[in-house]
Amino acid sequence: MSPSERQVPARPADGRVQELRASAHLMTLETGTFCLVNGSPRPADGVIFGVRVSATDPFDPNVAIAALRPDGWLAGDGDSALIRVGRGPAQILITIYQPAGATDGAPKLRVLRLSDAAPPAEAVPASAPEAVAPLAAGAARRPVMVLTEAHDIIAHVQRAGDVGHAFGDWIGTPGSKAAIEGFSITAPEDLAPGDLSYQAVLGRGWMSPWSESGQFCGSRGMALPILGLRIKLTEAAAKRYDLRLSATFVDGTRLEDVGSDESCETPALAALEAMRIELAPKRATAAKTSAPLAAPPKAGTKADASRPSPPAAPVKPAAKGAKSSKAATR
Repeated sequence: MSPSERQVPARPADGRVQELRASAHLMTLETGTFCLVNGSPRPADGVIFGVRVSATDPFDPNVAIAALRPDGWLAGDGDSALIRVGRGPAQILITIYQPAGATDGAPKLRVLRLSDAAPPAEAVPASAPEAVAPLAAGAARRPVMVLTEAHDIIAHVQRAGDVGHAFGDWIGTPGSKAAIEGFSITAPEDLAPGDLSYQAVLGRGWMSPWSESGQFCGSRGMALPILGLRIKLTEAAAKRYDLRLSATFVDGTRLEDVGSDESCETPALAALEAMRIELAPKRATAAKTSAPLAAPPKAGTKADASRPSPPAAPVKPAAKGAKSSKAATR
């Protein structure tokens, strides 16, 4: 298998094609759900060093693979891919790409078993059109819910598919025991995508990579619930918007008023069931003006702001020979 067949994003040098060194490894997994984690430090910008994971048979319906990064690469710093084997054993192909003259060793890969058995396929309404979930190579075709309207938040909910709501609404149903498996958040138009980012809680002290506004975080078709989430605003965005998160979990726990960059999870790491994300502009402070503020109404009187003040009574001209008030005070 050559790098060109894998469409490696090599960077040309002096107009020539840069060669890479690729090594392929087969890993056998039994029935269940697993997570492959690349714990190596992330390479410097411009350095080609990455891992791809795929099924040996791309049409095998018993193997589904979903990388948690949108581009599918496992570059390092905890980048992960979820692997579900419906009926094992099954062979998984792991391909490692490095520069031709690299002296670094192999990446630090580890496999975590998340469940002993592959959960059954989700029940989806018969009216939902058939589509392919955005999984990596080897993903099985399955019906998913397709949303036709734009929403601030979209979540993939167990036995329901994709559901969408606006900021301030509950997404997922508290008390339903149906877990959320992934979500995406779209920031308001006046915020850049990088101003709002989020992670999913995958285990104790284990978070998914950061996703920016509009990117999906979690999994579809893997029947793997997330155990919480964390949402973060940049410092500039936090000066303009208030962020509050509330959530319920399948064990009955309810959390309220979780703020920016705070992890929303239970001590027992129960699956996330429903969430409400409130993102609203901060209240504008009163503008300073050069005009003096109007005096408050006197005690015992009622001020009616909707009724204009009556015009001042006209001043009658002073009679001839009368002294002005200024002159009288001298």
